[in-house]
Amino acid sequence: MDRSSNLKIVKARTEPWDIVIIGGGATGSGCALDAASRGYSTLLVEQHDFGKGTSSRSTKLIHGGVRYLRQGNISLVREALRERSILLKNAPHVVRKQAFVIPCYSLWQKVFYGFGMKVYDLLAGRHNIGASRIISREETLRHLPNLKEQNLSGGVLYYDGQFDDTRLLIDILRTANERGAVVLNYAKVAALTKDAEGKINGLEFEDTETGEKFSVAAKCVINATGAFSDPVRKMSDAGAKNIITFAQGIHLVFDRKFLPSDSALMIPKTSDGRVLFCIPWHDHLMVGTTDTAVETAEIEPHALESEIDFILETAAEYLTAKPARDDILSIFAGIRPLVKNASNVKTSSLSRGHDLFVDASGLITITGGKWTTYRRMAEDAVDKAAAITGVAPRKCVTEDLPITGPPHTDIESERLHPDLPYTQADVMHAVRFEMARKLEDVLGRRTRALFLNAQAAVEVSRKVAEIMAAELRKDNDWTNTEVASFEDLSSSYSRPFA
Repeated sequence: MDRSSNLKIVKARTEPWDIVIIGGGATGSGCALDAASRGYSTLLVEQHDFGKGTSSRSTKLIHGGVRYLRQGNISLVREALRERSILLKNAPHVVRKQAFVIPCYSLWQKVFYGFGMKVYDLLAGRHNIGASRIISREETLRHLPNLKEQNLSGGVLYYDGQFDDTRLLIDILRTANERGAVVLNYAKVAALTKDAEGKINGLEFEDTETGEKFSVAAKCVINATGAFSDPVRKMSDAGAKNIITFAQGIHLVFDRKFLPSDSALMIPKTSDGRVLFCIPWHDHLMVGTTDTAVETAEIEPHALESEIDFILETAAEYLTAKPARDDILSIFAGIRPLVKNASNVKTSSLSRGHDLFVDASGLITITGGKWTTYRRMAEDAVDKAAAITGVAPRKCVTEDLPITGPPHTDIESERLHPDLPYTQADVMHAVRFEMARKLEDVLGRRTRALFLNAQAAVEVSRKVAEIMAAELRKDNDWTNTEVASFEDLSSSYSRPFA
């Protein structure tokens, strides 16, 4: 992907695009891939970097959702389990099978959770990726060597999918670009344009790097901005009522010594009604997530002290080596967009199913949902776009479309930091081929340095900025500004002290 080339295509185009998508997260990227792979002319614009919001802050799971099974949302679980199998098939380089263990401290828990996971298997049907089973106390401890042993009677072993969210996101965008989609980050929509009948016929956006303004014509516009859907809807209809409510979830990242295992720990019931996961990820341990109702969606949400305490206290109930605040390597927070369905309902009880809305001007909004079902959400949105715009209907092909992985390289280069798995070549690749424009794009999303070890990311920030400056032909002022900005950003990811 090359940003300057994509900008040139936008400048040169005089015909309306079949579909223009606002939002470069999981849903928007999925829409771009779906539309382009059907042969529709497709443009995607994202005001920040790809995946800057919720899509980079997930629990890194491709799963049906055990919690949704407990809530009785069978249709969502079944759909997600089917989508899980599609992703494992289409993106095996970044999505993999992961073993999970539910520890049981009574015979009743073994029977209850064992039965529940068998229902999970049955709902997966032919898409099941591994049979669950009740395991002994000894086998449970082999899978989870740092688990609290007192009163442990055994566990339930089951399988789900794990992935790196922004790695998959960039690969989806790369595949869409290869199929003809034009994708742009740092392209902020300023207005939606309408024809004489009040129907949307395009939009205006600004290249935030240069300040240059663009006006593009479109047969259809899809709003795929997640937690920020309502402001875009109000660009179309100033009187539109808000349809999104917000829940914040945080994750803490630790050294893997706190759970030195390839298996993940699933804590089935916490005080806030969610499950909690302790997951091996990039040779670290990630623990989360919380569910806290918040009033607004922030592009850089901050973890609350109460959320940090909740995770530490819950983990301490199950792990013999109890992680403390001083052990936190990184902390990140994300905002879930939830579609309102009633007042005074806990956010943990709201559905993670997706919804699609079309307003009087023809703006399509696709929102809600979860990473696992991004492909199905995109299919529904593009089907609707074809139906209301009159473009030739074409069948969705993404169910069997492989996601292109990053090109293999034999370039050897110096490791950036002893506590991080990334090299100088990774930085150059991110700039040259993955449209990384800012220091945080590389350290936060093209690599996961900021999410794995915030302090280590700060320590390599100047070195990385200098590599980027050489690639982007920027001066020392740019380097200094980027380093200062990143250091400020990283403060909310760094180890918090009470």
